[in-house]
Amino acid sequence: MNQLQPKKLYIKTYGCQMNVYDSDRMADALAPHGYMPTQEIADADLVLLNTCHIREKASEKVFSELGRLKELQTEKRATGGDLMIGVAGCVAQAEGEEIARRAPMVDMVFGPQAYHRLPDMLAKAEANRHMHPALKRAVVDTDFPEEDKFAHLPAARKDVTISRGLTAFLTVQEGCDKFCSFCVVPYTRGAEVSRPVAQVLEEARRLADAGVKEITLLGQNVNAYHGEDASGRAVGLGELAYLLAEIPGLERLRYTTSHPRDMDEGLIAAHRDLPFLMPYLHLPVQSGSDRILKAMNRKHTAAEYLRLVERIKTARPDMAMSGDFIVGFPGETDSDFEDTLTIIRETGYASAYSFKYSTRPGTPGANLPDQVEEAVKTERLARLQELVNQQTTDFHASCVGKTLPVLIERKGRMPGQVGGRSPYLQAVHLEGSTDLIGAIHEVEIIGTSTNSLVGRLRQAAAA
Repeated sequence: MNQLQPKKLYIKTYGCQMNVYDSDRMADALAPHGYMPTQEIADADLVLLNTCHIREKASEKVFSELGRLKELQTEKRATGGDLMIGVAGCVAQAEGEEIARRAPMVDMVFGPQAYHRLPDMLAKAEANRHMHPALKRAVVDTDFPEEDKFAHLPAARKDVTISRGLTAFLTVQEGCDKFCSFCVVPYTRGAEVSRPVAQVLEEARRLADAGVKEITLLGQNVNAYHGEDASGRAVGLGELAYLLAEIPGLERLRYTTSHPRDMDEGLIAAHRDLPFLMPYLHLPVQSGSDRILKAMNRKHTAAEYLRLVERIKTARPDMAMSGDFIVGFPGETDSDFEDTLTIIRETGYASAYSFKYSTRPGTPGANLPDQVEEAVKTERLARLQELVNQQTTDFHASCVGKTLPVLIERKGRMPGQVGGRSPYLQAVHLEGSTDLIGAIHEVEIIGTSTNSLVGRLRQAAAA
């Protein structure tokens, strides 16, 4: 007796690591309903666009992609096939009704808080397909649910988890209460919410049991984590790190993205006490000008940020810093920009992400006077990136001659080569057998290339 062929699911993920995590969980939610992932969009029966609202012209990029998907949908229907289309994530949350109106080929539109209801939405969308085209309308779900979406999601099968790699993302906190004046996250992801401690530990144990060696905890403000334990007590991210360190098989822990205001003493102490917690911290400051920081509603000063970095590095001397910077925020003068270059020089970054300010409708920053000319933003961004790129190059060079623990994850690009990640998230390439994959090995760093380190396996001393 012939079995029905499984349907094929293609997810295109935009933006941050949290969207990568969300896309995996969407796939997990649809797997029991016969949807298997495919890497070929042309083979898909269902395409989901998991969108991000952070970057400039995010909505335009989504509608452009929908135009291409409409052509694919038309081609499939001409040959007796079909294609269902869903738009998920933050653009869907912010502009769900507009997407449904402008893109009638879309079957589902749903925000990041609703993907646990995806199977139900899909069933409704499939029923709608039998309606007259004039009456058909996308299923839209952009409500912020009262129920805990994580409690309603199925766990991935063990083989699926390990097929995704030796490292995994684990969302522990969502939403933001900071309301930085440039940012849409509080409007698309909602208020700060933390998952219960037991739920986080259970998912982490499942990941470790499947062979995952390194977990990155995710949150819009991950260090604002305040999940409740069994007694109803709020647990901070530092205390959570100690609990995760006790899980057998889990060898490395990271977290992102952090806010300076939520970097408390408990978390700094965890960095001091837990080698398992990687010495690489993404701590965005955005600007080095107190005047601009105030306009951004960051609620900290440049001096406070620098003192915080000093405390962190005192607790963990091998700590490397990563940051985010926005240039050309409304009202930014040449002097303000020079203050940003100063804080970069004083902090010293192993890596950094930098962007030109672009307005986000609905945010306070969109209505500020003194918008900076585009040519000025471009020139300032080039200068800032030249500085941070030099710091990254210098940091890579400082690793040469050191021996670093490297998690070997995959075959290298060249025959006889394997690759992995250093504690500082640097790609490391070295000659070695594939037998090395799946474990942490001591690797002597002997050189650098453009975006990675070159290593040599350090042989264990003879007994």
